Amino acid sequence: MDTQKLEELLLTVRKPARYTGGEWNAVKKEWTPDKVKILLAFPDVYEIGMSNLGMKILYGILNRRDDCICERVFSPWSDFETVLRDNKIELFSLESRKAVKDFDIVGFSLAYELSYTNVINILDLGGVTKRSAERSDDEPLVIAGGPASFNPEPMADFIDAFVIGDGEEAAVEIAEAVKDLKAKGQRTRKELLRRLSLIKGVYVPSLYKVEYNEDGTIQKFCPAEEGVPEKIEKRTVEDLDEVFYPADQIVPNIEVVHDRLAIEIMRGCKHSCAFCQAQAIYRPCRERSNGRIMDIAREAYAKTGYDEISLLSLSSVDHSGLKGLIGEMNCGFAGKAVSIAVPSLRIEDKLEDLPFLISKVKKSGLTFAPESGSESLRKSINKNIAIDKLFKALEESFRAGWRHVKLYFMIGLPGETEEDVLKIDELIYKVSEARRPIDGKTANVTASINALIPKPHTRLERSAMDSIETLEKKRALLKGSMRSKFVELDFHSFYMSYIEAALARGDRRLGPVISEAWKRGARFDGWGDLFNFGIWSGSFGSLGIDPGFYASRERGQKEILPWDFILLRSR
Repeated sequence: MDTQKLEELLLTVRKPARYTGGEWNAVKKEWTPDKVKILLAFPDVYEIGMSNLGMKILYGILNRRDDCICERVFSPWSDFETVLRDNKIELFSLESRKAVKDFDIVGFSLAYELSYTNVINILDLGGVTKRSAERSDDEPLVIAGGPASFNPEPMADFIDAFVIGDGEEAAVEIAEAVKDLKAKGQRTRKELLRRLSLIKGVYVPSLYKVEYNEDGTIQKFCPAEEGVPEKIEKRTVEDLDEVFYPADQIVPNIEVVHDRLAIEIMRGCKHSCAFCQAQAIYRPCRERSNGRIMDIAREAYAKTGYDEISLLSLSSVDHSGLKGLIGEMNCGFAGKAVSIAVPSLRIEDKLEDLPFLISKVKKSGLTFAPESGSESLRKSINKNIAIDKLFKALEESFRAGWRHVKLYFMIGLPGETEEDVLKIDELIYKVSEARRPIDGKTANVTASINALIPKPHTRLERSAMDSIETLEKKRALLKGSMRSKFVELDFHSFYMSYIEAALARGDRRLGPVISEAWKRGARFDGWGDLFNFGIWSGSFGSLGIDPGFYASRERGQKEILPWDFILLRSR
């Protein structure tokens, strides 16, 4: 690669630092034939990918090994994609500027179904054959993991192997398997994939076959060869204190979405909300001890210099030692101008600790997630919130200085009536008015309203998503009944949710649809201003596939689901 030419070209694009690398704590190793070269690929822009915790963990684990080289690549923005294609430059890693095709393993993090076209784009720009079945023996193994991998079938055409569950241990085992076969000179793709299929939690789509009924449902899903496991059991890290956690996290050269030191304090969730995929796939709930968290915080602060520490988990307030932890951190970092943040402070379940929490953590946002305005609907989805206690929590918050509240709701829950929908507005109005006894003013409220997507592995996985027409009627109902000018209703695009539902609940017949959407220009589909419903509806239509078959169809209790072969220890 002509370095001088590339530097000149980078000056023509927006935010060239997305592609230059060289950040503090980035690892650049010498390329030698004996090392396994692994590229971690995040199918979104740099600012989002650099905030991904899983990528930080795997980067640290693999680069600690002398026998591995681990580097990064992110989806190029449209301006840089044009530069790459016009100048016939292959997409490259940040650390060594090696082309994607030059690595032994390319590992994608699939956090979101609407990133699928970006996966194909990275492969195409990086010189890697897009379809798994057509790749030669000297091309990289393409592996994926992350939340969206819990239904891997829609991406089965493009991914050689999926890691289902926690990746810390599986990533090392995969690297060792590739190293072993390289050393023996036996690096045929078929042999590698067969070897990987024997690793717990690894799913190799090419080693399984699917048969369909006349009505389009699945008739049979089974191994195509002997010795391949019939079911894939997810990988689970048992003890967070014992597993590696990166203290020397990379400090980006430009501002990213979560520009702070991130420490995972708990994995999993203690609740069992019927709609929540995260609580289902990350079970069991595991806590990192306060002592270990403090050790990580001290070391990471010294190695990064961040002045904000974010305590991460699905529901951080449920950590049994959170109150003591925040006290220890405030004491341990006293005089160093370090703030402690608990992002999206969901405090409806820890109300007894509220006065302490709201006075000790950074006021980064006060969030409640009632999900529905109807008590009966909340009970039906196991979202148990004592509304009277919630309002007491609000009063404490307003007294402590919070002036803005964010609420999360869903519409389209099974059994939802028009009356249930109107109760959302009723609850929002009461939340806004809850500030009035404090200082005579109403609170500013942002209510984020999303359509229910019945995701795989949840209690609602067989339910149907509401049609776009039905959702639009509910939107109009909510907007028409809202009484306060201090309330902002933020509706997530129902068209995006509809395509997300089709991909999340789909099978491997959707591979050609995803490929067609990419050919038609679909990129960054998770971005509201870039999502193009016309491209997706046209892609489905051109292949004679109805997205409603996947998104809006209720599944029978005996129907084989595309993800049924994945075993979660607790469901």
